[in-house]
Amino acid sequence: MNIKRIIKHLFSGSWAARRHFSAASLRKIESTIAHAEAQCAGQIRFAVEHALDGAALWSGQSARERAIQVFSDLHVWDTVHNNGVLIYLLLADRDVEIVADRGIHEKLGQAAWEAICQEMEAAFRQGQFEAGILAGVVRVGEHLKQHYPQQGSKLNELPDHPVLM
Repeated sequence: MNIKRIIKHLFSGSWAARRHFSAASLRKIESTIAHAEAQCAGQIRFAVEHALDGAALWSGQSARERAIQVFSDLHVWDTVHNNGVLIYLLLADRDVEIVADRGIHEKLGQAAWEAICQEMEAAFRQGQFEAGILAGVVRVGEHLKQHYPQQGSKLNELPDHPVLM
């Protein structure tokens, strides 16, 4: 149990997400997701959570474990080509995790996702949350376009709007 982490999460309210992501910023992220998806057959979701709840903290749940849970809860795994990608940000930890469905993950591997996460986290350290997310969405979209190019009519299987948790 990490007391410092618990305190950080307990004092991080839902205001933290709204502080870093205004309504205009969320619309810009949604638009960037829609644009990236229009060029490929893949699906991208973005979820931001201000902090973990007490039970998750007490059990020592990591941002990665929570991201996998959110990936399931948002049905990102439920795409025709198994090419859904979740970008998950846990604000209290300033940790971004990318969880990709098996179709796209097999083509890229964990190292590619980690590289994108590290670039986004570098932007966060400079206080550039919107820019970091937008760059991450664009990079994920480029990978999806390379491995799942758009062919025929586009089916938008998952909502494009960001999820504030």
